[in-house]
Amino acid sequence: SPEAAEMAPKGKDAKATASKAAKAVKKNIKKKTLKPRYSVVFHRPKTLKRTRDPKYTKKSAVGLEKLDQYAVLKCPLTTESAMKKIEDNNTLVFLVDVRADKKKIKKAVQNMYDIQTKKINTLIR
Repeated sequence: SPEAAEMAPKGKDAKATASKAAKAVKKNIKKKTLKPRYSVVFHRPKTLKRTRDPKYTKKSAVGLEKLDQYAVLKCPLTTESAMKKIEDNNTLVFLVDVRADKKKIKKAVQNMYDIQTKKINTLIR
């Protein structure tokens, strides 16, 4: 009958399997030893660091430059001292964006006014 196949084996087979199991239980008794710890502080083990492999790019388009020539030069300065500099020293005075460096200022003045600059002096005020 199909039920007999599912039940535990009888007779010699049962004794043989039981003795086999008893042997395995006796044989595999292992006392676990603790690994000695030489440091009080726990250091997390170094694991595998995978390289980035993105499925798509985060930015769809390259961003535009935030400081173009119009953003660099805000406005010309028209105070008395600035006017004196224009007349006496042949010097132009501009209010400029704080993030602009001398090279960007030079390029912006050249593009907007077609002037070859000799020297750029900056002052953060």
